[in-house]
Amino acid sequence: MSNTASHAIDWTTLTARDWSWVERSIWSGGMLNTLVTRGKEQVWYSLMDKVCRAETLAAACLRVSANRGAPGIDGMTISRYHKNLAHHQATLHQQLADRSYRPLAVRRTHIRKPGSKELRPLGIPCVRDRIAQTAFKLVLEPVFEVTFADCSYGFRPGCSCKDALREVDQLLKAGYRYVVDADIQGFFDNLDHSILMNRVRQRISDGTVLEYLHRFLKQGIMDDLRYWEPEEGTPQGSVISPLLANVFLNEFDHFLCERGYRLVRYADDFVILCSSAEEAQSGLHLVQDWMETNKLTLHPTKTHIANLHESGGEFSFLGYRFKCHQNKKGQVRLHRFVARKSLKKVKARLRELIPRKHGNSLEVILTTVNRSMRGWFNYFCHASVMDHEALDGYIRRRLRRLLRKRTKRHRGSGGSPDDHLRWPNKFFEAHGYFSLVVARASMVQSLRGTQ
Repeated sequence: MSNTASHAIDWTTLTARDWSWVERSIWSGGMLNTLVTRGKEQVWYSLMDKVCRAETLAAACLRVSANRGAPGIDGMTISRYHKNLAHHQATLHQQLADRSYRPLAVRRTHIRKPGSKELRPLGIPCVRDRIAQTAFKLVLEPVFEVTFADCSYGFRPGCSCKDALREVDQLLKAGYRYVVDADIQGFFDNLDHSILMNRVRQRISDGTVLEYLHRFLKQGIMDDLRYWEPEEGTPQGSVISPLLANVFLNEFDHFLCERGYRLVRYADDFVILCSSAEEAQSGLHLVQDWMETNKLTLHPTKTHIANLHESGGEFSFLGYRFKCHQNKKGQVRLHRFVARKSLKKVKARLRELIPRKHGNSLEVILTTVNRSMRGWFNYFCHASVMDHEALDGYIRRRLRRLLRKRTKRHRGSGGSPDDHLRWPNKFFEAHGYFSLVVARASMVQSLRGTQ
């Protein structure tokens, strides 16, 4: 079937799953029909010709350009790549087609974790390699997507953190209050290459594609002047890494789901929600056995079973902290808070935006702060109002301290500040401050109006 004919197909009607995200210049109607009817058993033999096709590389280039990103070890920026776009794309096409393409080393950089002194390693491939990896992803993602379990939410089309959190919330409300909160120790750094490639071969039998995927896994790393090739793991920052991580853990998803466990996984972060302590303990043993068989390890101090039938029971997942409190009537209620690590991150960001001294006007500062906090609120809008009140107070205190420094005012008598009298909450509201508490109240009122 031609590509022109495939464009006339209503792909969303082929299956209950939405396939509108698939790159249509690659996946013809006939291929998609094969995917949705025999995808879970289908082995794909000839895909490399679709990877190196000019249309695929053009689509990949558009996505890489939209994501921007820093240059790799060759110093090539996206803007420079576009200045001679036709030449670069033609060269990449030819190298992929004649199998002479070799990915350059990944530039290793270290970024500080917000709210912490720890550094996180991040790999930055060059622009050409990001385009090549995106081309492979456009071709391969549908092949594996059809096999992925519904409990997996991370880095999948049409899925998000909010979807995973919504599923956790529904299971907790349904009574699954014993939670296996597990952490895979250094998953992306310790992922076994041979196990991963064996799982890829279950769906892909194109030797050239397999060879290039193996090259991406063995892609050299340049850290300052030190170079090495990894024996295990997949670099964080690589375009293809999230897909390969899901391929590796897909067997884990099915392993638990087929045994009746309620698993919710986002990349390497997952929780198992159970109806009894015995089920949770049994589930944890199964997870430990699977991890050991697959050469992975659970973090000894970050893995535990939480009992949310008891006051004080809690666990954290995707930035939220789920905790039970007992009220005055003796009733145990479930609450959602912002996780402690997430609070540290946002406060670290606010310290950057509102330093002790700042040369810009209050309006300019608030514009930057509001932009950041609107994005934060969009994700954490369902957290407890206490978190929003506390963070509102934190922001206003920093703003008042900045204004005190700027006006050279002193603290009140006895060392007790009276900044809240000089600059009350209404002062900041009049200057356009985005209040988290007000935004949450408005959201709650809106939700009540739709019920």
